[in-house]
Amino acid sequence: MDSGEMQAIFVFDARDVVGESLIWDENRKTLIWVDIIGRRIHQLDPDTLDHRSWQAPDLATSIGLCRNGGAIVGLRKDVALWDFGETFRTIATIEPDSPDTRLNEGVVAPDGSLWVGTMENNIGPDDLPRDISRDAGQIYRVDTTGIVEALSADRFGITNTMIWTADDTFITADTTKNQIFRYRWDRVQSRITDRRLFFSGFPRGLPDGSCMDAEGYVWNCRVAGGGCLVRISPGGVLDKVVDLPCSWPTSCAFGGENFDTLFVTSARFTMSRGHLQANPQEGGLFAVRTGVRGMPTNRFG
Repeated sequence: MDSGEMQAIFVFDARDVVGESLIWDENRKTLIWVDIIGRRIHQLDPDTLDHRSWQAPDLATSIGLCRNGGAIVGLRKDVALWDFGETFRTIATIEPDSPDTRLNEGVVAPDGSLWVGTMENNIGPDDLPRDISRDAGQIYRVDTTGIVEALSADRFGITNTMIWTADDTFITADTTKNQIFRYRWDRVQSRITDRRLFFSGFPRGLPDGSCMDAEGYVWNCRVAGGGCLVRISPGGVLDKVVDLPCSWPTSCAFGGENFDTLFVTSARFTMSRGHLQANPQEGGLFAVRTGVRGMPTNRFG
């Protein structure tokens, strides 16, 4: 399918400040995602538009599904188990001695652990943006017992995108540098090594969240004014650009009965009141029929 034929449609008016960490729950037939600054978790049936949301105790930075039917949630510093209710049970605290960092991207890996990235906190006490002054981010693995290990000594400005390929390659982005990297994942040592550039220099926006389709291609959201998705080949070559009716797409996931719809969250962080009045769909949820399918998300446990 030519990308020019792909029309993104506006599905749900979430009005997220920073919508993120979108996943499809094939058991409940719903989408689940977070609004980091809104401190809430969304659940939406995209067919009926039946919607629920829950308040998180702090910044809600990521979410993943558990084998037992619950979820695992990244908060400001904590990783917590959550069962679609009031209670968040902390199992790990990341970088407890670094008050100026926070969690960002978090995705369940193929081995059933949660991988989370950190960054210098860019959200002020008033929830307004703060500049990032240094590469404070690292990537960690949290196992089911709550043990935390750093996967690499590499530092990131903003950790985003976590994808594992069939040959134990790990793909991750540093948003601030407009670069996506590939690593070799050593499961035995629980390390990522041999970092190489995978995709960089694309002029529209910056890389935020990504997902992989059944053909092994990466779909990456271009945040910070990019207003599009890019599809990248397994070799790191640009394949398609799909324009979106939002300027800050943040994360994407294949969902629907056959995993054949690509859903996209977005943000309205940093946008002026005038821009939002003219573009009220910012921070909403969108859908694209891409002509390819995705795969089920990994589950924690």
